[in-house]
Amino acid sequence: MLAIFDKNVAKAPEALRSQEGGSVCALKDGFLPNHFASIYPGAVTTNLGSSGLIACSLDKLNPLLPRLFAVNDDMFCIFQGHIENIPFLKQQYGLTKTATEVTVVIEAYRALRDRGPYPADQVVRDFQGRFAFMLFDCTTKNVFLAADADGSVPLFWGTDGEGHLVLSDDIETVKKGCGKSFAPFPKGCFFTSSGGLRSFEFPLNELKPVPRVDSSGQVCGVIFKVDSEAKKEGAMPRVGSVQNWSQQI
Repeated sequence: MLAIFDKNVAKAPEALRSQEGGSVCALKDGFLPNHFASIYPGAVTTNLGSSGLIACSLDKLNPLLPRLFAVNDDMFCIFQGHIENIPFLKQQYGLTKTATEVTVVIEAYRALRDRGPYPADQVVRDFQGRFAFMLFDCTTKNVFLAADADGSVPLFWGTDGEGHLVLSDDIETVKKGCGKSFAPFPKGCFFTSSGGLRSFEFPLNELKPVPRVDSSGQVCGVIFKVDSEAKKEGAMPRVGSVQNWSQQI
């Protein structure tokens, strides 16, 4: 899977952007999508206009971590892995028994966007299993992506020469487009266009960038870890069944 989002749609964390990114624009002349398609000839690419693009392939899949792609009401979602408590989530979101993990993610996001019955970190924390997903809402121009607490599904991100956000489960693709800014997407975290990068395991704590050293001993990008000492300002959770979190995705 591959996603490239314009910097005006998904603003990468400053620490990730301040690294030495790729020297090219991943979107110019289809540079990175073409590279991805050369590795995965069966990939299906969806152009999101000025917002970017997403591509999904079923080639070279780990059979234990299946990949699903779905579109619903201008929401595009790629899901890889599995959710163990999917029967509970189907019931919670009023879905049929035939609904799949990718459908659950879309409906959970829809509920979060339209009604906001729970904070976003709780919505993601309710997904129990091995997974990574990326969703783009064409209506609100919002990106929503996450990786499970163990980082079970490979997912990498970085910024290209224009500051656009690049994500893929193929490490070489992200390296090619992002240079030294590429890094593993932090496990136990989620990212949204409006809220940036946050931990769903420790939502009251800040995330701090830590320099990442490659196999040759060179500093290459950053990884983000929960800062056990730093709490977010005004991070006391609000309570009450009528509380609307839809403006805090």
